[in-house]
Amino acid sequence: MTRVGWIGLGAMGYPMASCLARAGHDITAYDIDPSRAEALGPHGVRPARSIHEVAVDMDVLAMMVATSEQVESVLFGDDPAAATLAPGATVAIMATVGPGVVQNWAERLARRQIDLVDAPVSGGAARALTGDLLIMVSGSQPAVDRLRPMLDAMARTAPRVGTAPGDGQKVKLVNQLLCGVHIAAAAEALTLAEAMHLDPAATWEVVRGGAAASFMLDDRGARMVNGSHEVTSALDIIAKDIGLVTSTARTSCHPTPLATAAEQLFLAGQRAGLGRRDDSTIIELLRGRPPAS
Repeated sequence: MTRVGWIGLGAMGYPMASCLARAGHDITAYDIDPSRAEALGPHGVRPARSIHEVAVDMDVLAMMVATSEQVESVLFGDDPAAATLAPGATVAIMATVGPGVVQNWAERLARRQIDLVDAPVSGGAARALTGDLLIMVSGSQPAVDRLRPMLDAMARTAPRVGTAPGDGQKVKLVNQLLCGVHIAAAAEALTLAEAMHLDPAATWEVVRGGAAASFMLDDRGARMVNGSHEVTSALDIIAKDIGLVTSTARTSCHPTPLATAAEQLFLAGQRAGLGRRDDSTIIELLRGRPPAS
């Protein structure tokens, strides 16, 4: 049986680890909030008290954290997982962190005879819980093959999109460009409906069934017009991801005018105090009345 150490039990990591455990995988999990790992005990997940404990004797170390700085700290910080993992182990980077850092980690881990599989995800928390994610996988074929049972347990589809770590991140940035622009466009369109004295919910019901339909219009649009205190994806996360899109595009001298406009809207939302709220609340900024935190 593959022994999996899991780091990061936030909005996505928690249901992903739960899904893996329910599929019969051997999971030990760590989060900076110990209660989150303990809460997965009934699903068969063993809580770990340190990075060393979650990495020792593991075949795979999977990370679903928020930022590249957090991954760097886990792998090479004060309690370095890279020094604990045995040669032949595999690290799976499932967060969206950009291609450059993943390539760098792969090179550093390779010196320790540790493989890295780049496997960012898309689909949201509800789909994570049911194993219905899209996972964009890149890495050597043998390393990907070792992770295939895990990937297939978490994903509706998990295509290998490239041979090198970083290729998965590149595909994910294309995905996030579309997601960010679609969220911003949904908010702008629905507030235009309000400005024209239309019923936004009724208008949303009409347009979501036509050529303007998108997943983000359907999913975020529902919360935009109906309101919700649930946080399925924080505005801070889409702001971070769109920032990765625009910065990576600049390294290729590629213009991203729509992503840049969306990034400015999300930055304004962060400045207005919406960062930890659901990203659908960006509509409140366009309404001119950001909600109180």
